[in-house]
Amino acid sequence: MVRMASCCLQDTMNAIVALCHFCELHGPRTLFCTEVLHAPLPQGAGNGDSPGQGEQAEEEEGGIQMSSRIRAHSPAEGASAESSSPGPKKSDMCEGCRSLAAGHPGYISHDKETSIKYVSHQHPNHPQLFSIVRQACVRSLSCEVCPGREGPIFFGDEQHGFVFSHTFFIKDSLARGFQRWYSIIAIMMDRIYLINSWPFLLGKIRGIIDELQGKALKVFEAEQFGCPQRAQRMNTAFTPFLHQRNGNAARSLTSLTSDDNLWACLHTSFAWLLKACGSRLTEKLLEGAPTEDTLVQMEKLADLEEESESWDNSEAEEEEKAPVLPEGAEGRELTKCPTDSSLLSDCGNWQPRKMSVFKSLRHMRQVLGAPSFRMLAWHVLMGNQVIWKSRDADLVQSAFEVLRTMLPVGCVRIIPYSNQYEEAYRCNFLGLSPHVQIPSHVLASEFAVVVEAHSAPRSSLHPAGCEDDQSLSKYEFVVTSGSPVAADRVGPTILNKMEAALTNQNLSVGVVDQCLVCLKEEWMNKVKVLFKFTKVDSRPKEDTQKLLSILGASEEDNVKLLKFWMTGLSKTYKSHLMSTVRSPTASEPRN
Repeated sequence: MVRMASCCLQDTMNAIVALCHFCELHGPRTLFCTEVLHAPLPQGAGNGDSPGQGEQAEEEEGGIQMSSRIRAHSPAEGASAESSSPGPKKSDMCEGCRSLAAGHPGYISHDKETSIKYVSHQHPNHPQLFSIVRQACVRSLSCEVCPGREGPIFFGDEQHGFVFSHTFFIKDSLARGFQRWYSIIAIMMDRIYLINSWPFLLGKIRGIIDELQGKALKVFEAEQFGCPQRAQRMNTAFTPFLHQRNGNAARSLTSLTSDDNLWACLHTSFAWLLKACGSRLTEKLLEGAPTEDTLVQMEKLADLEEESESWDNSEAEEEEKAPVLPEGAEGRELTKCPTDSSLLSDCGNWQPRKMSVFKSLRHMRQVLGAPSFRMLAWHVLMGNQVIWKSRDADLVQSAFEVLRTMLPVGCVRIIPYSNQYEEAYRCNFLGLSPHVQIPSHVLASEFAVVVEAHSAPRSSLHPAGCEDDQSLSKYEFVVTSGSPVAADRVGPTILNKMEAALTNQNLSVGVVDQCLVCLKEEWMNKVKVLFKFTKVDSRPKEDTQKLLSILGASEEDNVKLLKFWMTGLSKTYKSHLMSTVRSPTASEPRN
């Protein structure tokens, strides 16, 4: 029976969000829950957020179990349907345990784009789902509680689902301790998805809780000002507490917050939460072996996680060993955090700006002009240092965001913006403010290119065909290098193919991007062959030249490109090759 419940949960919804309450008379109870129903909407279905509407809502459901819930509250069938409802009986409920009034059909929101319905009631209609939510409710308000009894916690298992629970208190002048205990829970069968959604859920649910607590606090303060309960209770300290409340032990959440539209607002918040949480993370089906860019990104993410864990562990050890500091010393200790600009050299730590000044490589080529762009692209592909000087940091970061697409992820080392020159071994993309002096040997070097953004005179115009962009109209760009690329130089093959795609106006920007991805994959495959041939098998130079001819990369620029791109290979691929060489089968003599 439990396995059926799990299947039902996976087949009918992505998640369930519920508001739970610990009643002083009846224990943990589910007050309000919102679930997702996946079903195509028939033509003529209603729009927007609206309560269910009797027979009309029943027809819209088209056989979904939600329709029986609506019939259960209809006056004609209320008595018979109530006995089959999975929820508690009326005799086991008080005002504090009840959200929607008897006969209320609940709330339904239709998402016509995805044919999904978000349905809110006090309890799920399906018996197995009711059992899962009920169990999560009890655990969230009893045994699965974080220290302090207020805050987020994660628990669950494969059979009953995984739960994100956030417990909190609501002020009540008539309650024991002047507060009541609630929790908001989110239940999913996908543990990984729920854990990855933790920061998002925590922030949004915390916002809902703050709003509820703020409304309840205003009501509490008004009641205490009119009739202070603390002094009254002290005067009757020996009277049994339950008799003092005069039947007011059970108060609904709408009464505590003085908000008659509370449940409609919660339905809107829960429905938005489910939709946003479901759309923020998507799964992609990758066919074939992962690309080198994917492997490098995974390795950098793992390295960042290890660094974060080691940093947390070291902080915890220092806190245990550290003596008591005088007042104000803690603030000075915070300066030990690693703020060195070296952290920015890792492209995995760099977050590009939301608004891009340069829209694409084609856009940059139009702005800089064909000769200047070719010189810049040649240096990027060869692994030379690209120095961009401008007073606008957003412009520099936008340029790097576009240029980095020409290289494998493992070959990109960026310092987005600095007030001092950084050596080429630290970064191949360096953004500088205009007043920074670049060493003379760098300016004269053939392994560096400098792009300077000067304020353009009013009469200056962009090259013909440039997209109209107000942010770029005030600049003119000068591209210089100690070794400019000759116009008649053949250049690397990938650069020529790239320029052919950029100049072909029949290709959209999206198609050009995919062409660039294919070109990078083609040349990364050549890099892998060359790496195994030279580094692993240790073949002689004569054989290497023959291989380069077969690969169509015997020209000088192509060889330089392959050697530079070899530095972007993933550790996973390299270790795999080395382990293959060490295996017994690899040690057999070659014919």
